[in-house]
Order: sequence, then C-alpha cells, then structure tokens
Amino acid sequence: MRRARRGIQPGLTQGGIVFPGGGGRPPRYAAHVARVAVLTPFAFPSVRGNAITAERIVAGLRERGEEVSVWDLSATAEADIAGEVEACRPALVHAFHAYRSGPLALRLARRLEVPLVVTLTGTDANHELLDPEHAPTVRRVLEGAAAVTAFDASIGERVAAVLPDLRARLVVVPQAAHFAEAEPFDLDARWALPADRVLFLLPAGIRPVKAPLRPLGPFDRVVAADPRVRLLYVGPVLDPVEGRALAKALAGRPWARHLGPIAHAAMPSLLARADVVLNCSISEGGMANSVLEAQALGRAVLAADIPGNRALVEHEVTGLVFASDAELQAAALRLARDAALRARLGAAGGARVAERYPPAREVDGYREVYRRLIPVRA
Repeated sequence: MRRARRGIQPGLTQGGIVFPGGGGRPPRYAAHVARVAVLTPFAFPSVRGNAITAERIVAGLRERGEEVSVWDLSATAEADIAGEVEACRPALVHAFHAYRSGPLALRLARRLEVPLVVTLTGTDANHELLDPEHAPTVRRVLEGAAAVTAFDASIGERVAAVLPDLRARLVVVPQAAHFAEAEPFDLDARWALPADRVLFLLPAGIRPVKAPLRPLGPFDRVVAADPRVRLLYVGPVLDPVEGRALAKALAGRPWARHLGPIAHAAMPSLLARADVVLNCSISEGGMANSVLEAQALGRAVLAADIPGNRALVEHEVTGLVFASDAELQAAALRLARDAALRARLGAAGGARVAERYPPAREVDGYREVYRRLIPVRA
C-alpha cells in the first residue's frame, strides 16, 4: 500500500531550500521591478513544455506590469541574442534550462554585471547534471547563478545532493496551469470515435523520456477486456527514432492513434473530450504541464509513480499512479469501467490545483526572487 505524500506548503523552508509566497500575508511589492531578459531554448508558438512554461510565466509577469523581454534560442543565433540583450540593458537575466540556455545567459549576466536566475528543468536535474559530458557545463552555470529555481522540492533536493553549496540559493516556485485563450478542436474530424468510447489521452512530445511505447502492451490487454477503450497521443515528434518506433507500433493497433502537435490553446477543448489523461514519463522536471493542466480542468489522471508526478498525483485521492506494467493495466481497466471514480479523482485534482497552484502564486514567486536580487527603485 502506498502512503499518501504530504504536500510541501510554499512559504516554508526545508533543508535550506526556500519556498516563497505562502503562509500568512502575501508578499508586498513595489509597482514593478527593473527590466528582465528571459532566455529559453524554445518559446511560443512552440508547444514544447519549456515554451509553454516560459510563456505562462512571462505573460503573468507582464500582466503585473513587469518589463520582460524573451529570446528564443531555437529561433535566433546566439550572437544576435547577445547583441539584443546587451542593447536592452536588463537588470537581471533569467535562463530557463541550465544546460541549453544557461551558458549564454551566464556570459551575458557577467558581461552586464547583473544577477542571473536559472530555472531548472527535468532534463537538467535528471539527466544533464549526471552526464559526464554535460555536467561540467550545468555545474558552471548553477555555480554562477545568484538564484536557482525548481518547480518542486524533489528536483531541488536532487540538485542540492550533487551541489551542496547551491542549497542556500535554491528556491522552489511551484508551477501553475493557465490557458491564455481557448480555441475549439474538432477531434471527430481527426479521429471518428464511437459514442461509448473511453478515451485515454497521452499529451507529450514523442521522445524516450516520455516513454510513449510503454502503455501499448498493457493497453493491448485492457482493450481485450474492454473494447470501448481508445488511446490518443498528442504532441510533436522530438526524437525521430522514437517517433518511427511509435508509428510502427500503432500501425497494428486501430484503438490507438497519434495526432501530432496541436496548438496549446486547443488543449482545453481536447482535454474536455478525454476521460483519463495518461503520463508514462521516466522523469519530470518537478511538475508535468500535461498533468497540471488536466487536473485544473477536472480530468482523471493516471501517472507513472515518479517524484515529479507525485508532486501532483496523490494515489487514490487526486489520481492513480503505477510503478509497473501490471499496475498500469489494472488501473487503466479500473478507470475505464468506473465513471464515478474518474469523476471523483478529477474533482479532487481540480480542487487541489485551485488551492495550491494558482497562477498568482507562481508569478508572486518569481517576483519575490527578482526583488531579492534587484534593488527596488525609489
């Protein structure tokens, strides 16, 4: 039996890691901070997780009157970004993704003599920091940062275990779910489904860390037991080898389909058609956008039992988690057959997200980090 995990409340300190923005009065700020330069490996209109996260945070900061400029490393040459950032004269540089954005951000922060904030991703903490070739770059960036933010304490603890001196500069800023706008998505035009279908949706970029092939074997047996079940993948192919393997595996399974990428604004419409949202990731950066958004919209969630998912999915309370293929099969069949269970988990997940992860708390967290590093103008 799994023990329920107690959530870490923002506003507390655990092991030297700071959790801003919770408990008692909300933080008080001046009208706005100085100019901030954000560097991200991908930005809107990309539907990758980094792009969605950066877009949501930047939009929230701008709504509060902050002057934030964004540079997309996938769209602009580093030399051009460097020139534009220097001309912008920011008071702070904020890098999303230590390995991909961090090196340029660190050089610019040092050249401009301004603080550097680095937001860790799951790839940074779970892979790059442990990779003999990439780890020196990540270490150098993190050691040069004035503050390092993580989406969940599990990621902060993992990094602090490797770099203990970083602990005093680690700040946990939980993510939020927010759709700036919503547009309709005509699922029936892409995949005609029977009226009594039970739709499992797996939203993810197709790459090994998301383990897109994992559910197919268990779902073979689920569909044999309950032919109403359908499995839908949505997201771009980010790893060609994994993409080809998935396409080959789906060819003989008419109950499963990959639609490719769709606009983030269309996700609420698609999520509304799903009965269960599935996450099979090997690791996450603290919180999966797909899980957070699914819960925010009241969908039942079935997720791999990993630290990043456990930050959001409390087993039997706000969703179900699985540690083996047998558990995945059993949980999927249980959810397929029990609409009341789906409704209960979806409602509890929605209430949990509304209480603990509102957009205002996320924005306040970053504003607080900025204000610790930038002198407030008189």
